[in-house]
Amino acid sequence: MNNTIKFFVDSQNNGKRLDVFLTENITNYSRSFLKKLIENKKVKLNNILLTSPSSKIKQNDKITINIINQNIQAANPEKIKLDIVFEDDDILIINKPKGMVVHPGAGNNKKTLVNALLFKYKNRLSNINGELRPGIVHRIDKDTSGLLVIAKNNFTHSNLGRQFSKHTVKRKYLCLSWGVVRPLNGRINTLITRDKKNRQLMTVSDIAGKKAITNYKTIRIFCIKDIPKISLIECELETGRTHQIRVHLKYKGTSLLGDEKYGKKNVKFKKINNEFFTNLNKLSGQALHAKTLEFTHPITKKWMSFNSNLPNGFKKMLKLLENLSS
Repeated sequence: MNNTIKFFVDSQNNGKRLDVFLTENITNYSRSFLKKLIENKKVKLNNILLTSPSSKIKQNDKITINIINQNIQAANPEKIKLDIVFEDDDILIINKPKGMVVHPGAGNNKKTLVNALLFKYKNRLSNINGELRPGIVHRIDKDTSGLLVIAKNNFTHSNLGRQFSKHTVKRKYLCLSWGVVRPLNGRINTLITRDKKNRQLMTVSDIAGKKAITNYKTIRIFCIKDIPKISLIECELETGRTHQIRVHLKYKGTSLLGDEKYGKKNVKFKKINNEFFTNLNKLSGQALHAKTLEFTHPITKKWMSFNSNLPNGFKKMLKLLENLSS
């Protein structure tokens, strides 16, 4: 499967290295992968094949990159209802439900957000991140619900990608965690890398990985008879690493309610409130929701701010905790 992507360089990127520009604008691939594409003559600058990743680009240059994906099955359109919070000619704001995978991957080729987008918008989405990720600028985990911005064209996608790279996009999450995080409010600044023992998990490292910053604020602590202490926490991301909030909370000695990957497994309670225990078992995934999303509109330059409602399982658990503590 071939994917040809084209860029026109604007004034903000004048004088940048070619590999740096591609890395900032094609978020689906690593810088080393993109370097190899250049070295293997898969990138043209003004219709001339390049082999040097350090080539400098200038305003109004035309870049054409050919990405070959082998042994990957194309995503098919599927009629799946979308919770659209906002839409115009350039962007789309989706409130993704818990349980939905954002894009196709190993073992997940159906019922993803991409399948739904392809049915509704066909080819009216950006293709910067390839045929399997049309319009996808950023992601949230399968069992995390909440807001995502989708790009309808490559100019919008490129602009949003730069905003994410510069950490000017504001993202706030609400979560329910076991116990109390100390201090109650703070900033977690670490490196996050893949866990050596389990490659499906991420972990904090002192020496390797990508910089990850989470600002957190404890909104309320629930101290209820026959229920372990639970905290309602707001997390604001400065970076967007894989499983970032879940990894950072584990680093602080706690985990989210319902988190099967980073939480304690097979927890047994000596005595537990029955209603709480029933709601806990119905969570089907971590109590984590991407509640607000703010950024500058790539075309109008207006500051956009979006808010979303909590999913039912999270909402019921929170309401129960509030009622029992009143």
